[in-house]
Amino acid sequence: MIEKRSTATIRKPAPRYRVLLHNDDFNSMEYVVQSLMQTIAGMTQPQAVDIMMEAHTNGTALVITCIQEHAEFYCETLKNKGLTSSIEPDE
Repeated sequence: MIEKRSTATIRKPAPRYRVLLHNDDFNSMEYVVQSLMQTIAGMTQPQAVDIMMEAHTNGTALVITCIQEHAEFYCETLKNKGLTSSIEPDE
């Protein structure tokens, strides 16, 4: 008997990464809010204010969770605007 192997491929979802914003003592709150809105398409001012306040209060804040390629882009863009950002795997 010949065993027929399935040729269907099962696509695993791409691993997700968290983009984190870290508090700093250099940039104004307004600048941070504007930078977040310019970096993340569709981010509203209230969302950006919430993220900025969380980073200000707790030291770090989650900006967005997305695939690695996008996370790296967002992190680099925030860094280029003078903000402190990092990415980590989304557990």
